[in-house]
Amino acid sequence: MSLKKACIYGAGAIGGWLGVSLAKAGCELSAVARGQTLAALQQNGLTLVHGDQRETVAVRAAQDPAALGVQDVVVIAVKAPAMPEVAKQIAPLIGPQTLVLTAMNGVPWWFLAGGVDASLQGLQLQTVDPGGEIAHAIPTSQVIGSVVHASCSLDAPGVVRCHFGNSIIVGEPMAAAGARPTERLLALAELLRQGALEVKLSEHIQREVWYKLWGNMTMNPVSAITGATTDKILGDELVRNFITAVMLEAKEIGARIGLPIADSPQDRHQVTLKLGGFKTSMLQDVEAGKPVELDALVGAVREMGALCGMATPCTDALLGLTRLRAQQLGLYPAPKH
Repeated sequence: MSLKKACIYGAGAIGGWLGVSLAKAGCELSAVARGQTLAALQQNGLTLVHGDQRETVAVRAAQDPAALGVQDVVVIAVKAPAMPEVAKQIAPLIGPQTLVLTAMNGVPWWFLAGGVDASLQGLQLQTVDPGGEIAHAIPTSQVIGSVVHASCSLDAPGVVRCHFGNSIIVGEPMAAAGARPTERLLALAELLRQGALEVKLSEHIQREVWYKLWGNMTMNPVSAITGATTDKILGDELVRNFITAVMLEAKEIGARIGLPIADSPQDRHQVTLKLGGFKTSMLQDVEAGKPVELDALVGAVREMGALCGMATPCTDALLGLTRLRAQQLGLYPAPKH
């Protein structure tokens, strides 16, 4: 399978990191961007800074996807609140053979397409894709899911700094249990390896997404409410106990929908503490005045709990408090009356 043309939709930190990798692998790279990012990419290309190393690659950037045409690979690396707008614009990039690689936080719109309990398969999560508009615009059969393990930030528009981590897990959302990797998945993995990334293939990408979410769904919103870094959040016994209670609810939901987690919340706390104190992505969004990814991180978990008949009082409290805080800041839609 030939993968020569690649487009990044969302040329922020993670999108830029992946874009440089694809360009290094030999792809003709393009990007959908706007504002300062568009101007920077058109003038200076896309730059990745890692320690003392600095790499710049050529990129064809445009605001209108129609100017870029059909691609072999489209990487979607936007925050979840931006997806409805992406869905409206993305059609010119997607042909019958285009692979759509999602590199996003939280529960994606394709999450229930496969890899979960049969009673939920094929359902559409209203919290992340109300009315199924995203699924209609982006064929799930062409999606490759991913979980990124890299910490990146923007030094400036079009300039990505990689702090630590250089790996990505990729998998087919609709893969049957025990199925061999598809030709297209192997081709994409090899392409990313040629771009100097560490790539792992997953037979069950939903499980990888769920496990990463299990930590993010608490630390992110609690940091948005409190303004505290992760070490301070876990250093407060009462807050840590509340986070543990939310994680136990999510762990039970996972067990019911076919995504069991072997670890305890305490195990995950220790992993987070080893990273040192840092600001979560949601806290960074709040401080920057950007919309928060609350539905993909917490709302979808609550919805899946409801779908399998489970009460989630602690998750409900976390969602309600964070939602109200974000609404007060104008970073989450106000309730409709």
